[in-house]
Amino acid sequence: MTPRCRHCATPMPRLFLDLGHAPPSNAYLSAESLSEPEMTFPLRLRVCDDCHLVQTEDFAEADKLFAHDYAYFSSTSKSWLDHAARYCATATERFELGHNSFVIEVASNDGYLLRNFVAANVPCLGIEPTDSTAAAAETQGIPVLREFFGAALAGKLKNEGRCADLIIGNNVYAHVPDINDFTLGLAIALKPQGVITLEFPHLMRLVEQRQFDTVYHEHFSYLSLIAVSRIFAKAGLRIFDVEELPTHGGSLRIYGCLETAQHTASPRVDALLAEERARGMANAEFYDGFQARAEAVKNGLLRFLLDAQRDGMTVAGYGAAAKGNTLLNFAGVQPDLLPFICDAAPSKQGKLMPGSHIPILPPEALTQRRPDYILILPWNIASEVRNQLAPLAAQGAKFVTAVPEVRVE
Repeated sequence: MTPRCRHCATPMPRLFLDLGHAPPSNAYLSAESLSEPEMTFPLRLRVCDDCHLVQTEDFAEADKLFAHDYAYFSSTSKSWLDHAARYCATATERFELGHNSFVIEVASNDGYLLRNFVAANVPCLGIEPTDSTAAAAETQGIPVLREFFGAALAGKLKNEGRCADLIIGNNVYAHVPDINDFTLGLAIALKPQGVITLEFPHLMRLVEQRQFDTVYHEHFSYLSLIAVSRIFAKAGLRIFDVEELPTHGGSLRIYGCLETAQHTASPRVDALLAEERARGMANAEFYDGFQARAEAVKNGLLRFLLDAQRDGMTVAGYGAAAKGNTLLNFAGVQPDLLPFICDAAPSKQGKLMPGSHIPILPPEALTQRRPDYILILPWNIASEVRNQLAPLAAQGAKFVTAVPEVRVE
Protein backbone atom coordinates (compact mmCIF):
# COMPACT_ATOMS: atom_id res chain seq x y z
CA MET A 1 0.00 0.00 0.00
CA THR A 2 1.11 3.55 -0.70
CA PRO A 3 1.73 5.37 2.62
CA ARG A 4 -0.47 8.35 3.43
CA CYS A 5 0.65 11.71 4.75
CA ARG A 6 0.42 11.92 8.52
CA HIS A 7 -0.90 15.49 8.25
CA CYS A 8 -3.35 15.55 5.33
CA ALA A 9 -3.75 11.80 4.55
CA THR A 10 -2.79 12.26 0.89
CA PRO A 11 -1.17 9.14 -0.69
CA MET A 12 2.61 9.56 -0.99
CA PRO A 13 4.15 7.66 -3.91
CA ARG A 14 7.21 9.95 -4.03
CA LEU A 15 10.31 8.55 -2.28
CA PHE A 16 12.64 11.25 -0.95
CA LEU A 17 15.39 9.18 0.71
CA ASP A 18 16.09 5.51 1.50
CA LEU A 19 18.79 4.81 4.09
CA GLY A 20 18.00 1.11 4.43
CA HIS A 21 17.52 -0.39 7.90
CA ALA A 22 19.12 1.08 11.01
CA PRO A 23 18.75 0.90 14.80
CA PRO A 24 17.33 3.90 16.67
CA SER A 25 20.06 6.53 16.62
CA ASN A 26 20.19 7.04 20.38
CA ALA A 27 20.00 3.33 21.30
CA TYR A 28 23.59 3.11 22.55
CA LEU A 29 24.73 -0.37 23.50
CA SER A 30 26.49 -1.87 26.49
CA ALA A 31 29.17 -4.50 25.95
CA GLU A 32 26.85 -7.10 27.46
CA SER A 33 24.09 -6.35 24.94
CA LEU A 34 26.31 -7.33 21.99
CA SER A 35 25.29 -10.96 22.55
CA GLU A 36 21.62 -10.03 22.05
CA PRO A 37 19.71 -9.22 18.84
CA GLU A 38 19.81 -5.56 17.83
CA MET A 39 16.51 -4.07 16.69
CA THR A 40 16.51 -2.16 13.41
CA PHE A 41 13.77 -0.33 11.51
CA PRO A 42 13.38 0.90 7.93
CA LEU A 43 14.67 4.44 7.53
CA ARG A 44 12.88 5.85 4.50
CA LEU A 45 11.41 9.27 3.82
CA ARG A 46 8.59 10.26 1.51
CA VAL A 47 7.25 13.67 0.56
CA CYS A 48 3.61 14.65 0.34
CA ASP A 49 2.86 16.30 -3.00
CA ASP A 50 -0.09 18.14 -1.45
CA CYS A 51 1.16 19.74 1.82
CA HIS A 52 4.90 19.15 1.13
CA LEU A 53 5.58 17.55 4.50
CA VAL A 54 8.60 15.24 4.29
CA GLN A 55 8.21 12.34 6.70
CA THR A 56 9.34 8.87 7.67
CA GLU A 57 7.56 6.08 5.80
CA ASP A 58 7.93 3.57 8.63
CA PHE A 59 8.55 4.45 12.23
CA ALA A 60 8.91 2.83 15.60
CA GLU A 61 6.66 3.58 18.53
CA ALA A 62 7.81 6.62 20.47
CA ASP A 63 8.31 4.70 23.71
CA LYS A 64 10.85 2.48 21.94
CA LEU A 65 12.83 5.52 20.80
CA PHE A 66 12.70 7.64 23.95
CA ALA A 67 13.48 5.12 26.64
CA HIS A 68 14.01 5.71 30.37
CA ASP A 69 17.80 5.73 29.86
CA TYR A 70 17.74 8.06 26.82
CA ALA A 71 21.33 9.22 26.40
CA TYR A 72 21.02 12.67 24.84
CA PHE A 73 21.60 15.49 27.34
CA SER A 74 21.29 19.02 25.92
CA SER A 75 23.64 20.55 28.48
CA THR A 76 26.67 18.75 27.01
CA SER A 77 27.14 21.54 24.44
CA LYS A 78 28.17 24.97 25.76
CA SER A 79 27.12 26.66 22.53
CA TRP A 80 23.63 25.21 22.94
CA LEU A 81 23.47 26.41 26.55
CA ASP A 82 24.44 29.90 25.39
CA HIS A 83 21.83 29.75 22.64
CA ALA A 84 19.14 28.84 25.19
CA ALA A 85 20.18 31.59 27.59
CA ARG A 86 20.00 34.24 24.86
CA TYR A 87 16.57 33.02 23.82
CA CYS A 88 15.22 33.17 27.38
CA ALA A 89 16.49 36.72 27.90
CA THR A 90 14.99 37.88 24.60
CA ALA A 91 11.63 36.12 25.13
CA THR A 92 11.33 37.44 28.69
CA GLU A 93 11.76 41.00 27.47
CA ARG A 94 9.69 40.70 24.28
CA PHE A 95 6.69 39.05 25.93
CA GLU A 96 7.05 40.80 29.30
CA LEU A 97 7.30 37.60 31.32
CA GLY A 98 7.45 37.81 35.10
CA HIS A 99 6.46 36.09 38.31
CA ASN A 100 2.78 36.10 37.26
CA SER A 101 3.54 34.39 33.95
CA PHE A 102 3.65 30.68 33.16
CA VAL A 103 6.06 29.03 30.74
CA ILE A 104 5.85 25.45 29.47
CA GLU A 105 8.67 23.72 27.62
CA VAL A 106 7.80 20.56 25.73
CA ALA A 107 10.74 18.14 25.61
CA SER A 108 12.54 20.02 28.36
CA ASN A 109 15.36 17.44 28.45
CA ASP A 110 17.80 18.06 31.32
CA GLY A 111 16.62 21.58 32.15
CA TYR A 112 19.18 23.29 29.90
CA LEU A 113 16.65 26.05 29.02
CA LEU A 114 14.10 26.27 31.83
CA ARG A 115 16.81 26.82 34.40
CA ASN A 116 17.09 30.34 33.01
CA PHE A 117 13.41 31.01 33.83
CA VAL A 118 13.86 29.49 37.29
CA ALA A 119 16.75 31.89 37.88
CA ALA A 120 14.55 34.80 36.75
CA ASN A 121 11.66 33.72 39.03
CA VAL A 122 9.34 33.01 36.10
CA PRO A 123 7.09 30.03 36.95
CA CYS A 124 7.62 27.16 34.53
CA LEU A 125 6.91 23.52 33.82
CA GLY A 126 8.89 20.99 31.85
CA ILE A 127 7.24 18.15 29.95
CA GLU A 128 9.74 15.36 29.33
CA PRO A 129 9.01 11.62 28.98
CA THR A 130 12.55 10.29 29.52
CA ASP A 131 13.42 9.55 33.12
CA SER A 132 17.15 10.16 32.85
CA THR A 133 16.89 13.72 31.55
CA ALA A 134 13.83 14.62 33.64
CA ALA A 135 15.68 13.64 36.79
CA ALA A 136 18.56 15.93 35.85
CA ALA A 137 16.13 18.83 35.41
CA GLU A 138 14.44 18.19 38.73
CA THR A 139 17.75 18.51 40.58
CA GLN A 140 17.80 22.13 39.36
CA GLY A 141 14.42 22.92 40.87
CA ILE A 142 12.46 22.53 37.62
CA PRO A 143 9.06 20.82 37.94
CA VAL A 144 8.67 18.14 35.28
CA LEU A 145 5.76 16.07 34.01
CA ARG A 146 7.13 12.76 32.73
CA GLU A 147 4.69 12.34 29.87
CA PHE A 148 4.40 12.70 26.11
CA PHE A 149 2.71 15.92 25.07
CA GLY A 150 -0.46 15.99 22.99
CA ALA A 151 -4.06 17.16 23.02
CA ALA A 152 -5.04 14.93 25.97
CA LEU A 153 -2.31 16.24 28.26
CA ALA A 154 -2.97 19.81 27.10
CA GLY A 155 -6.65 19.41 28.00
CA LYS A 156 -5.67 18.19 31.46
CA LEU A 157 -3.42 21.22 31.97
CA LYS A 158 -6.20 23.54 30.80
CA ASN A 159 -8.69 21.98 33.22
CA GLU A 160 -6.17 22.56 36.01
CA GLY A 161 -5.90 26.24 35.07
CA ARG A 162 -2.32 25.85 33.83
CA CYS A 163 -2.45 27.36 30.35
CA ALA A 164 0.74 29.08 29.27
CA ASP A 165 1.83 32.57 28.31
CA LEU A 166 4.70 30.93 26.42
CA ILE A 167 5.06 27.38 25.14
CA ILE A 168 8.55 26.42 23.94
CA GLY A 169 9.50 23.46 21.80
CA ASN A 170 13.13 23.30 20.71
CA ASN A 171 13.90 20.42 18.34
CA VAL A 172 10.82 18.47 19.32
CA TYR A 173 8.33 19.28 16.54
CA ALA A 174 10.10 16.93 14.14
CA HIS A 175 10.07 14.20 16.80
CA VAL A 176 6.32 13.72 17.21
CA PRO A 177 4.60 10.89 15.29
CA ASP A 178 1.15 12.54 15.41
CA ILE A 179 1.97 16.11 14.41
CA ASN A 180 -1.71 17.10 14.18
CA ASP A 181 -2.47 15.97 17.75
CA PHE A 182 0.68 17.66 19.05
CA THR A 183 -0.16 20.94 17.32
CA LEU A 184 -3.74 20.84 18.59
CA GLY A 185 -2.27 20.37 22.07
CA LEU A 186 -0.26 23.56 21.64
CA ALA A 187 -3.45 25.44 20.84
CA ILE A 188 -5.34 23.95 23.80
CA ALA A 189 -2.61 24.71 26.36
CA LEU A 190 -2.18 28.34 25.27
CA LYS A 191 -3.66 31.43 26.90
CA PRO A 192 -5.75 33.63 24.56
CA GLN A 193 -2.81 35.98 23.90
CA GLY A 194 -0.10 33.40 24.56
CA VAL A 195 2.82 32.63 22.25
CA ILE A 196 4.31 29.41 20.93
CA THR A 197 7.93 29.26 19.78
CA LEU A 198 9.24 26.19 18.00
CA GLU A 199 12.74 25.60 16.69
CA PHE A 200 13.44 22.90 14.11
CA PRO A 201 15.93 22.20 11.32
CA HIS A 202 14.89 23.87 8.08
CA LEU A 203 14.22 21.41 5.26
CA MET A 204 15.48 23.94 2.73
CA ARG A 205 18.94 23.88 4.32
CA LEU A 206 18.89 20.09 4.70
CA VAL A 207 18.42 19.67 0.96
CA GLU A 208 20.86 22.41 -0.07
CA GLN A 209 23.63 21.23 2.26
CA ARG A 210 23.02 17.46 1.81
CA GLN A 211 22.40 17.08 5.53
CA PHE A 212 20.90 13.61 5.19
CA ASP A 213 22.57 12.54 8.45
CA THR A 214 19.94 14.55 10.34
CA VAL A 215 17.50 11.83 9.26
CA TYR A 216 16.79 9.26 11.96
CA HIS A 217 13.86 7.43 13.43
CA GLU A 218 13.27 10.00 16.17
CA HIS A 219 12.70 12.59 13.42
CA PHE A 220 9.31 11.74 11.99
CA SER A 221 8.96 15.02 10.03
CA TYR A 222 11.28 17.33 8.03
CA LEU A 223 9.83 20.78 7.99
CA SER A 224 9.44 23.79 5.75
CA LEU A 225 7.57 26.97 6.64
CA ILE A 226 5.11 26.09 3.88
CA ALA A 227 4.20 22.80 5.57
CA VAL A 228 4.18 24.13 9.14
CA SER A 229 1.93 27.07 8.22
CA ARG A 230 -0.63 24.63 6.91
CA ILE A 231 -0.38 22.34 9.96
CA PHE A 232 -0.80 25.33 12.29
CA ALA A 233 -3.83 26.60 10.40
CA LYS A 234 -5.61 23.27 10.80
CA ALA A 235 -5.23 23.60 14.60
CA GLY A 236 -6.52 27.18 14.70
CA LEU A 237 -3.06 28.69 14.98
CA ARG A 238 -1.12 31.15 12.85
CA ILE A 239 2.56 32.00 12.51
CA PHE A 240 3.19 35.70 13.13
CA ASP A 241 7.00 35.79 13.04
CA VAL A 242 9.95 33.65 11.99
CA GLU A 243 13.72 33.79 12.44
CA GLU A 244 16.42 31.91 10.56
CA LEU A 245 19.03 30.48 12.93
CA PRO A 246 22.47 28.92 12.32
CA THR A 247 21.84 26.05 14.77
CA HIS A 248 21.82 22.45 13.49
CA GLY A 249 23.04 23.51 10.08
CA GLY A 250 20.21 26.00 9.60
CA SER A 251 17.03 26.11 11.65
CA LEU A 252 13.82 28.10 11.88
CA ARG A 253 12.35 29.60 15.02
CA ILE A 254 8.68 30.25 14.43
CA TYR A 255 6.39 32.35 16.62
CA GLY A 256 2.78 31.19 16.71
CA CYS A 257 -0.45 32.20 18.39
CA LEU A 258 -4.16 31.49 18.24
CA GLU A 259 -5.89 32.78 15.12
CA THR A 260 -7.81 35.23 17.30
CA ALA A 261 -4.76 36.62 19.14
CA GLN A 262 -3.65 40.21 18.56
CA HIS A 263 0.01 39.63 17.67
CA THR A 264 0.99 41.61 14.59
CA ALA A 265 2.30 39.60 11.66
CA SER A 266 5.92 40.23 10.72
CA PRO A 267 6.79 40.66 7.02
CA ARG A 268 9.48 38.03 7.58
CA VAL A 269 6.82 35.30 7.39
CA ASP A 270 5.62 36.16 3.90
CA ALA A 271 9.20 36.82 2.78
CA LEU A 272 10.40 33.36 3.80
CA LEU A 273 7.32 31.67 2.33
CA ALA A 274 8.07 33.47 -0.93
CA GLU A 275 11.72 32.35 -0.79
CA GLU A 276 10.74 28.71 -0.24
CA ARG A 277 8.38 28.85 -3.20
CA ALA A 278 11.00 30.58 -5.35
CA ARG A 279 13.43 27.75 -4.61
CA GLY A 280 10.83 25.22 -5.70
CA MET A 281 9.76 23.77 -2.35
CA ALA A 282 6.13 23.75 -3.47
CA ASN A 283 7.10 21.68 -6.53
CA ALA A 284 7.80 17.97 -6.70
CA GLU A 285 11.06 18.47 -8.62
CA PHE A 286 12.74 20.08 -5.59
CA TYR A 287 12.66 16.73 -3.77
CA ASP A 288 13.87 14.51 -6.60
CA GLY A 289 17.51 13.44 -6.75
CA PHE A 290 18.31 13.75 -3.06
CA GLN A 291 19.16 10.04 -2.82
CA ALA A 292 22.12 10.45 -5.17
CA ARG A 293 23.36 13.47 -3.21
CA ALA A 294 23.29 11.48 0.03
CA GLU A 295 25.16 8.61 -1.58
CA ALA A 296 27.84 11.02 -2.79
CA VAL A 297 28.45 12.09 0.83
CA LYS A 298 28.63 8.45 1.93
CA ASN A 299 31.09 7.57 -0.81
CA GLY A 300 33.26 10.56 -0.01
CA LEU A 301 33.58 9.49 3.63
CA LEU A 302 34.42 5.91 2.69
CA ARG A 303 37.10 7.06 0.25
CA PHE A 304 38.68 9.22 2.95
CA LEU A 305 38.71 6.42 5.55
CA LEU A 306 40.03 3.81 3.12
CA ASP A 307 42.76 6.15 1.87
CA ALA A 308 43.80 6.94 5.44
CA GLN A 309 44.00 3.23 6.24
CA ARG A 310 46.03 2.56 3.10
CA ASP A 311 48.45 5.36 3.99
CA GLY A 312 48.92 4.13 7.57
CA MET A 313 47.15 7.14 9.10
CA THR A 314 44.94 6.81 12.17
CA VAL A 315 41.44 8.25 12.43
CA ALA A 316 39.27 8.75 15.52
CA GLY A 317 35.77 10.17 15.78
CA TYR A 318 34.51 12.91 18.02
CA GLY A 319 30.90 13.31 19.10
CA ALA A 320 28.72 10.21 19.47
CA ALA A 321 25.82 12.12 17.98
CA ALA A 322 22.63 10.76 16.43
CA LYS A 323 23.61 12.27 13.09
CA GLY A 324 26.89 10.40 13.31
CA ASN A 325 25.04 7.13 13.75
CA THR A 326 22.99 7.78 10.63
CA LEU A 327 26.09 8.56 8.60
CA LEU A 328 28.18 5.64 9.86
CA ASN A 329 25.41 3.07 9.47
CA PHE A 330 24.47 4.21 5.98
CA ALA A 331 28.14 4.07 4.98
CA GLY A 332 28.70 0.71 6.71
CA VAL A 333 31.63 2.06 8.76
CA GLN A 334 32.79 -0.23 11.55
CA PRO A 335 35.74 -0.27 14.02
CA ASP A 336 38.19 -1.46 11.36
CA LEU A 337 37.96 1.99 9.73
CA LEU A 338 37.05 4.08 12.80
CA PRO A 339 38.38 2.35 15.95
CA PHE A 340 36.78 4.66 18.51
CA ILE A 341 34.72 7.81 19.03
CA CYS A 342 35.14 10.23 21.92
CA ASP A 343 32.29 12.07 23.59
CA ALA A 344 32.08 14.43 26.56
CA ALA A 345 28.76 13.01 27.80
CA PRO A 346 29.32 10.53 30.66
CA SER A 347 26.01 8.86 29.72
CA LYS A 348 27.57 7.65 26.45
CA GLN A 349 31.09 6.81 27.59
CA GLY A 350 31.79 3.10 27.88
CA LYS A 351 29.00 2.23 25.48
CA LEU A 352 29.03 1.40 21.79
CA MET A 353 27.47 3.16 18.83
CA PRO A 354 24.27 1.45 17.67
CA GLY A 355 24.68 -0.53 14.48
CA SER A 356 28.38 0.13 13.92
CA HIS A 357 29.39 -1.02 17.46
CA ILE A 358 32.23 1.50 17.58
CA PRO A 359 33.39 2.07 21.20
CA ILE A 360 32.69 5.44 22.83
CA LEU A 361 35.52 6.75 25.00
CA PRO A 362 36.13 9.89 27.09
CA PRO A 363 37.84 12.80 25.27
CA GLU A 364 41.07 12.06 27.12
CA ALA A 365 41.60 9.09 24.81
CA LEU A 366 42.47 11.51 22.01
CA THR A 367 45.41 12.85 24.00
CA GLN A 368 46.53 9.33 24.87
CA ARG A 369 46.25 7.86 21.35
CA ARG A 370 46.98 11.01 19.29
CA PRO A 371 45.22 10.12 16.02
CA ASP A 372 46.29 11.77 12.78
CA TYR A 373 42.72 12.75 11.93
CA ILE A 374 39.71 13.56 14.10
CA LEU A 375 36.38 13.07 12.33
CA ILE A 376 33.87 15.51 13.87
CA LEU A 377 30.49 13.80 13.50
CA PRO A 378 28.29 16.63 14.92
CA TRP A 379 29.40 19.03 12.18
CA ASN A 380 26.92 21.64 13.44
CA ILE A 381 29.21 22.32 16.43
CA ALA A 382 32.51 21.75 14.59
CA SER A 383 33.87 25.19 15.51
CA GLU A 384 33.21 24.54 19.20
CA VAL A 385 34.90 21.14 18.98
CA ARG A 386 37.94 22.51 17.15
CA ASN A 387 38.38 25.15 19.86
CA GLN A 388 38.11 22.52 22.58
CA LEU A 389 40.67 20.29 20.89
CA ALA A 390 43.06 23.03 19.76
CA PRO A 391 46.03 21.51 21.68
CA LEU A 392 45.73 18.37 19.53
CA ALA A 393 45.78 20.47 16.38
CA ALA A 394 48.97 22.12 17.64
CA GLN A 395 50.47 18.61 17.84
CA GLY A 396 49.58 17.89 14.22
CA ALA A 397 46.08 16.40 14.31
CA LYS A 398 43.76 17.45 11.50
CA PHE A 399 40.01 17.87 11.80
CA VAL A 400 37.62 16.31 9.29
CA THR A 401 33.93 16.81 8.56
CA ALA A 402 32.01 14.72 6.04
CA VAL A 403 28.88 16.81 5.33
CA PRO A 404 28.16 18.28 2.81
CA GLU A 405 31.49 16.87 1.56
CA VAL A 406 34.76 15.74 3.11
CA ARG A 407 36.75 18.71 4.39
CA VAL A 408 40.10 18.44 6.13
CA GLU A 409 41.40 21.35 8.25
